[in-house]
Amino acid sequence: MAHPISEANDTSPFGSLSPSEFHARHSVTHSSEYITNSRGMKLFTQSWAPLPPAETTATVAVVHGFTGQTSWMLNLTAILFAKSGFATCAIDHQGHGLSDGLSNHIPDIGPVVDDCVSFFDSFRARYPPSLPSFLYGESLGGAIVLLIALRRGRAYEGLVLNGAMCGISDKFKPPWPLEHFLSAIAAVVPTWQVVPTRGSIPDVSFKVEWKRRLAMVTPRRNNSWPRAATARELVRVCREVQSKFAKVDMPFLIIHGGGDVICDPACAEELYEKAASKDKTIRIYPGMWHQLIGEPDESVDLVFGEVVEWLRTRAERAAERGDGKAEG
Repeated sequence: MAHPISEANDTSPFGSLSPSEFHARHSVTHSSEYITNSRGMKLFTQSWAPLPPAETTATVAVVHGFTGQTSWMLNLTAILFAKSGFATCAIDHQGHGLSDGLSNHIPDIGPVVDDCVSFFDSFRARYPPSLPSFLYGESLGGAIVLLIALRRGRAYEGLVLNGAMCGISDKFKPPWPLEHFLSAIAAVVPTWQVVPTRGSIPDVSFKVEWKRRLAMVTPRRNNSWPRAATARELVRVCREVQSKFAKVDMPFLIIHGGGDVICDPACAEELYEKAASKDKTIRIYPGMWHQLIGEPDESVDLVFGEVVEWLRTRAERAAERGDGKAEG
């Protein structure tokens, strides 16, 4: 099944169609709404599902990464999941997309994880308890998925980690001595955008030029440097996740570009080696970059074909067991 990115162009993920026309073309229903979190912030959420008579075989909660949002390119992956039989949901993190908050500012990952858990639980409650559920996360979203999974235990049948931020590559970290003084800077001026990285995120994430241009015109995208407190938190989150690798005991699939210079593939391999999961799969694709959707279309179809097949197989296993519990 071709990934819908093949129908996009460099100005719109939906090509020449409107979003509603695009969803209809792929036999997918779509809805969106704002929710209010415990901190009084309005957060934008979306959901996609296969149109009847297609059957819904599982649910998938999608988690975007730093500077990302759910309404642009990630929307296309959600459509792929929905047309493959998975009811899918996603949320814009605070400061991202259409949600409230200072642009791209996440000084503490804890509340973001809280938001995801609350919304994903409410979405899951719309479907029968016997229906399998999965988590899918990209980049920082991969780290958030791990934190959700560690907190929620057996609520999910499995995880898909796409370019997960288990460790920031030395090729992209801010140069010393700035990284050394990051905590001090963040304590004094937490929102100051003074943390230069070694290259802009889109330039080193999307290999195909027109897809890079599409990413750059994402509405409300902020391409400026990370704020000091956010950069400090991203580094801290990597350390926290790394310290908990051995506690990951549920089925998971890692997909990661071997040429990723943002999130270190070696850290993804370390997760694979240390995790206690009995059912674990890793795919490191040689030469591919951080954003796997930014590769040539034939590579995208290969990667996401494996993702859909992995989800289908685990959903079928859960249905055969009929107990609603994931294997370790």
